[in-house]
Amino acid sequence: MAEEKTTGCSGNCSSCSKSCGDRKQESLLEPTGEYNNIKHVIGVVSGKGGVGKSLVTSSLAVLMQKMGYKVGILDADITGPSIPKTFGINSRAMQNEIGILPAETKTGIKLMSINLLLEDKESPVLWRGPVIAGAVKQFWHDVVWGDLDYLFVDCPPGTGDVPLTVFQSLPLDGIVIVTSPQDLVSMIVKKAYNMAQMMKIPVLGLVENMSYVVCPECGEEFKIFGSSTETIAEELNIDLLGKMPIDVSVAKMVDNGNFEMYENRYLEVAAQKINEKVNK
Repeated sequence: MAEEKTTGCSGNCSSCSKSCGDRKQESLLEPTGEYNNIKHVIGVVSGKGGVGKSLVTSSLAVLMQKMGYKVGILDADITGPSIPKTFGINSRAMQNEIGILPAETKTGIKLMSINLLLEDKESPVLWRGPVIAGAVKQFWHDVVWGDLDYLFVDCPPGTGDVPLTVFQSLPLDGIVIVTSPQDLVSMIVKKAYNMAQMMKIPVLGLVENMSYVVCPECGEEFKIFGSSTETIAEELNIDLLGKMPIDVSVAKMVDNGNFEMYENRYLEVAAQKINEKVNK
């Protein structure tokens, strides 16, 4: 059988319909631009929308920046971009002969989002899935990120075209799954986790947002959505990296574009753990 298999074999698996044991799966990873040196790529994902994924992405980026690392954020949520607003970026991205230049925040975090390329930031992006996925690849390859220690990728919710593109095309060191504490969300978390397992992407841990609210009068914590994330983390054998409460001051800072001024003590340990995990 070995002789029969090699007879007439051109060695080009891409043009062959046979399924032989020596066939190697072709990598779908996209190269980044020649001017880029990106050490670590972290995806931030959620199984559903509205759990604060962009907030967690921004928080981790700011904390890593404060730890002394060079950081960027790739806003892969093409139809619902919110990263520029969070950091008060209103100008459009520039371009030169070597590529698209990312915007920079007050502290030097580099950003790229579809809103930085639109004439009107309130215009809807009415694109089909493959076109949206192509835009994410373009952000990875054509943007001049330069030297970065961490690039955080803010993915749209679910397990559709864009998260699949990020998982297949970008060299992820791992993902962080964002959740809220309702029992209903546990099933959605498992979908995101199982997708990562199928794609052989490490899950760095969970972050629970909207974990509780603090009474302004007595300081007591109220878990208004319940508490199920510890159970999910234990069941899946992954770390619960941190919890963020419902905090009115955060909403105000995001609305004013001053998020970098937020002293996020809630995810400090999460940032440290992620740094330790990817640098082992």
